[in-house]
Amino acid sequence: MLVRKDHVNPARTTPIAYLRFSTLGLSAFLLLACVVTGLVTPARAQESPYIVAYDHYLEEPGSLDVEYFSTFGTQRDGNDFHAFWTEFEYGATAWWTTEVYLDGQTTFGDSTIFTGFRWENRFRVLRREHFINPVLYIEYENTSGADKILKEVEGHDVESDYADPNAVAKQDHDHELEFKLLLSKTFKGWNVTENTIATKNVTGGNPWEFGYAIGTSRPLSLKASSKRCNFCAENFIAGVEMYGGLGDRHSFGLHETSHYLAPVVAWNLPSDWTIRISPGFGLNDNSHKFLLRRGLSHEFSGFGSAVARMFGGR
Repeated sequence: MLVRKDHVNPARTTPIAYLRFSTLGLSAFLLLACVVTGLVTPARAQESPYIVAYDHYLEEPGSLDVEYFSTFGTQRDGNDFHAFWTEFEYGATAWWTTEVYLDGQTTFGDSTIFTGFRWENRFRVLRREHFINPVLYIEYENTSGADKILKEVEGHDVESDYADPNAVAKQDHDHELEFKLLLSKTFKGWNVTENTIATKNVTGGNPWEFGYAIGTSRPLSLKASSKRCNFCAENFIAGVEMYGGLGDRHSFGLHETSHYLAPVVAWNLPSDWTIRISPGFGLNDNSHKFLLRRGLSHEFSGFGSAVARMFGGR
């Protein structure tokens, strides 16, 4: 069984609003985690540091991973923003992980709004480890044009697309199907992964859009300490990821696309919490200059069986 081993400008004058809305989303996550903790037993797992890229490790069957992520982004010709989302990731089987996202965002000097939901599924093609381990990814997205979590970049997505006020951007509604082919390999502690992305907006005549994400990471130490500790080297996994758009069916390539490079770090605490941080930097003029991503997650083993017991099952 595989366990995964493992975002004058008024925006610059509203730090109190940023902290308030950031704390609100984080507080809701912590409350939910406390409730779930009363039902199931936490599980130790080495979580990947990636925030955009995926490797080939799935959630352990029957386990629930509750995660909170956020992205602070700078915005030229507009207000900076803080987008946030909560994930509920469940290991349905040894070869299938399913996940639900709830998205929201605060644009400084503007408003805070709910921007939609996503339903993600990952399917492991090969049961055992191979030289290359493929995973199929399928996601349905029901979001507004005000969504800014930047979970991936595809097509001709550029910084200026995120400059509209919330009242204008939320009028657009997207129903998208997103497909990814994840190719990943772990060798001597190093993980290398490549994600190819294809997205189709089913609400209009938009063409297929394409993108990519690549990443590599490694624990700071492969040898486990003999004592339980928070700051042991093996608790930290560091790496880097790069992602961007590849145009669409009519204009495939790098023209008028955005791209980012981001170091990533995950801290896997013995208390079963994982903290992630990733400062990202735009690589061309079409990109946001800076994206700061943060994540906090907790995995609960036996969630499926605990729910079954509550309803009289085994």
